[in-house]
Amino acid sequence: MTAINETGLAMDKQVAVLGGGCFWCLEAVYLDVDGVVAVESGYAGGQVKDPSYEEVCGGETGHAEVVRIEFDADRITFRELLGIFFTIHDPTTPNQQGADIGTQYRSVILHVDDAQRVAANAMIEDLQTRKVFDRPIVTQVVPLTDYYPAESYHQRYYERNPYQGYCMAVVGPKVAKFRKQFASRLRKRG
Repeated sequence: MTAINETGLAMDKQVAVLGGGCFWCLEAVYLDVDGVVAVESGYAGGQVKDPSYEEVCGGETGHAEVVRIEFDADRITFRELLGIFFTIHDPTTPNQQGADIGTQYRSVILHVDDAQRVAANAMIEDLQTRKVFDRPIVTQVVPLTDYYPAESYHQRYYERNPYQGYCMAVVGPKVAKFRKQFASRLRKRG
């Protein structure tokens, strides 16, 4: 989809939907990525229409906590977004990220087209071949069939609550890790 960026130039705007634990962590990181236009926390991959946070946390809806990332493919590729994704979460733990346990915290790439499916599977195969992780990658690669935005209080959560306990203990370190390992990909502040 062609859109206009902040400089008035056309951009190739695309969407990626990723789940890798608590959406506050992923959202905080991707908001810092140069080429990312927008990030929204939400729910995808379940059976219940328009679930609430409480329903998703109950583990009965089948949804994962995800982020919907709009990005300018002329400035950052889907593969680069996946490189960040596989760095900031553990793709080897089924239904768990650290102390967060449940199907809503599973590692999942919800592809919007065949090109994303192929790219995701190729990256997973490459990571496995190079033995980047000590255990097998369990990240699911599935088509995006539904997406529901999370409640407004979840949006930009880390940005608004950096001193909240979970943010200090879990989100902050992931953001710091991203900023250190991907300094060249940081959004220019100005």
